[in-house]
Amino acid sequence: MKKQRLQNILVVRTDRIGDVILTLPTIEALKSSFPSAHVTMLVCSYTSGLVEGFADVILYDKAGTPKPFFEMLSGLRRGRFDAVIVAYPRFRIAFLLWLAGIPIRVGTGYRWYSFLFNRRVFEHRKTVEKHEAEYNLSLLKVLGCTIPSKPEVRFVISELERAAALQVRRNLGILDNDRLVLLHPGSGGSAHNWKTEHFSQLAAELSKCGFRVVITGGTAESDLVQKVAQEAGNNVEPFVSTLSLKEFAAFIQTAHLFVANSTGPLHMAAAVGIPVIGFYPPIKVMSPQRWGPLSDKKIIFVPDPSKCPRCHGRACQGSDCMEQIDVSRVVQAARTLAG
Repeated sequence: MKKQRLQNILVVRTDRIGDVILTLPTIEALKSSFPSAHVTMLVCSYTSGLVEGFADVILYDKAGTPKPFFEMLSGLRRGRFDAVIVAYPRFRIAFLLWLAGIPIRVGTGYRWYSFLFNRRVFEHRKTVEKHEAEYNLSLLKVLGCTIPSKPEVRFVISELERAAALQVRRNLGILDNDRLVLLHPGSGGSAHNWKTEHFSQLAAELSKCGFRVVITGGTAESDLVQKVAQEAGNNVEPFVSTLSLKEFAAFIQTAHLFVANSTGPLHMAAAVGIPVIGFYPPIKVMSPQRWGPLSDKKIIFVPDPSKCPRCHGRACQGSDCMEQIDVSRVVQAARTLAG
């Protein structure tokens, strides 16, 4: 494919934390292929902080509600983009980009509205032939971009963000020599989870092994965080974060290990370079093959679907299979990764 000459490029990803993080390698690939180009990302306000340091930002929403149609259209036209890469296709967005008159519109060829894209990529992500980050990078091939063989993301943490993280540590009474492990039992509901009582058991066992354990979550997960910490025992602290996403990433970076279900903060932990343990269901579209953290310092637990007492290897009918993930095995994995 002949390389295009582009000066002003837009990348669209208006869904959740992990999705945005796994799209960031496309920003780096675009900058590498078009060093003189200006790159902007269209995202929701909730995830916008994650893009700082990678690209400029256009917000798709106001306080969680999509901007009015013609306001969004005006903003896209003012951007004078000569190309857009749509990593998260939706009809409203595709229609807006078409009306905005962006000359090159890259998107999937498998939606009923794909005629609104004039550079179509024919890949079914549901077949899980590769990782989500690799699917996102594949969109760039029609522009003649050089695609990295191994996608990766590394956040740059500012001094202000680092200071906010250190203040959290002080508030929690965490000492410099503590071996800090963060357990994050909540999730965005996009995959089956390991039960909260297992997180409590894990926290208690890790505390006995000499780790300092903190249970983390957002304000909407306050009850869950408190419940897991209380059931774990006196030496486990809850932390309900009111930090920005990058400040929370800075706090994660101070830990020796991050443990979570398949959820956005797991990808944040990988992006700041600390070891991670993840719990994934044995369902193809939710698998670590597509949604695993971009890290070499990881141990991922996936149950054997043939041993599920409910499904017996057939189509998944619940989260019973996650019971196969034994706390003692996770403790051993934590000791291996965190030392």
